[in-house]
Amino acid sequence: MMAVSSPNTIERDLALDDLIVIAGAGGFIGGALTRYFHDKGFSRIRAVDRKPLPDWFQRVPGVECLSMDLGEKANATRAAEGATEVYNLAADMGGMGFIEQFRIECLRSSLINTHLIDAAWRAGVRRYFYASTACVYNTELQKDPNVRALKESDAYPAMAERGYGWEKLFAEMFCEEYWAERGLKTHIARFHNVYGPNGTWFGGREKVPAAICRKVIEAKDTGKTEIEIWGDGTQTRSFCFVEDCVVGIDHITHCNRLIATPINLGTQDIISINDLVSLVEDIGGVKLTRRYKLDAPRGVAGRNSDNTFIKSVLNWEPSTPLRTGITKTYAWIEEQYHDRKSGKRVVQD
Repeated sequence: MMAVSSPNTIERDLALDDLIVIAGAGGFIGGALTRYFHDKGFSRIRAVDRKPLPDWFQRVPGVECLSMDLGEKANATRAAEGATEVYNLAADMGGMGFIEQFRIECLRSSLINTHLIDAAWRAGVRRYFYASTACVYNTELQKDPNVRALKESDAYPAMAERGYGWEKLFAEMFCEEYWAERGLKTHIARFHNVYGPNGTWFGGREKVPAAICRKVIEAKDTGKTEIEIWGDGTQTRSFCFVEDCVVGIDHITHCNRLIATPINLGTQDIISINDLVSLVEDIGGVKLTRRYKLDAPRGVAGRNSDNTFIKSVLNWEPSTPLRTGITKTYAWIEEQYHDRKSGKRVVQD
């Protein structure tokens, strides 16, 4: 892993042999978090995901891996048994193409959130982390590509994205109330477009950085001269590299000022989709004709993270430059693409 700056303040009341449970560990961010804690020297990690073990994006040696659906109460109870800390990154989700078309599936993740936080409390878990999203923010504030950065209070009055956004906002409330009524230390991070290697890169659930990397790689490989862009390309976003994300999760979870307090976890470096395509073209050494699919899912017109709060509390914010992160992501997807083309099994197969 590349060197990623760390916050100056941490209150980690966790021994190296305490049990850490990571839900959604077979996925992109959950897999990265599992590896992060393993590399920090934590010897007891239980990784849980609904996917069969051969389909996990990462398998970390020495980690207990369980394949089961945490939407079932008995499975959530089993997962949390004996745990000191629980990290809930489990959800049925994907990029904009998925979350706009499969809202019911996104909403059904509420079963995971409900069962797992209650199981954690009943098991005497010391700290519980919940992975929320910038999709909880009021969509009325995101209708202009030149959107102002969203601060944490902008989630209310509530008008979250349908399906996925409302499911996450409801789960945030669970975290706040389990602290208020039952004393469970909960921690909530609102992710802003996390990307990087070892994630989804084809099949319909990939997010925009991975999708654009794959499309450029495909164009180069097949000799195509154009690239399809969803929407008109003026949509703006900020993107957070996965290695910054897992560092942020650790320090947010171990900061007592952030108990039951939602906080942004993203960068403030906003970029249009058109400019992101140009960046990936530059990395790939190609220039393509752009074909805009105006009837495709495109999400809100603009979204950016206001990092005032995280900087004031942690004296830190995600800092990996977009070009650096995209270069690493492009190289990984390119290797995956050619391995898959040659018949090798790759992530997601």
